[in-house]
Amino acid sequence: MGVNLSFLLKDYHIFSNTSKVVKHPIESYVSYSRLSPHFKKVICSLNSNKEPTTYEEAACINEWCVAMNEEIQALERNGTWTVLDLPPNKSTMGCKWVYKVKFRVDGTVERHKARLVAKGYTQMEGLYFLDTFSPVAKLTTIRLLLSLAAINRWYLK
Repeated sequence: MGVNLSFLLKDYHIFSNTSKVVKHPIESYVSYSRLSPHFKKVICSLNSNKEPTTYEEAACINEWCVAMNEEIQALERNGTWTVLDLPPNKSTMGCKWVYKVKFRVDGTVERHKARLVAKGYTQMEGLYFLDTFSPVAKLTTIRLLLSLAAINRWYLK
């Protein structure tokens, strides 16, 4: 049972006369025929799940609407913002939705993740904000650093 994966290269231009243009054309060396059935399934899954680039695209798909609702609810639960009246002579800052499909190890879709991000590149500290967000390190990252320190006999402070 062979799987046709030629669609994976559909976004790439392949010259018809490669011998004169490219000395070692990639299509002479890359083949999906030797991939395991499991890995072929993972590649097909990764390639067939497209992430929207605009809100208009995502709003038409139920999975992305659910993901956006979950994000808004999480932001409200965490008290991310406070609704206030806009001061005179000030304009609002824009925001953008960022979409990502999260996969399991076997290539199946784990979930659709939507993030609402502020276009904060126009802000100046002290004028528009006082505090900054500081991400928290994951426990696996801390374990890795402690392991490296132990292996290399580094001093920790």
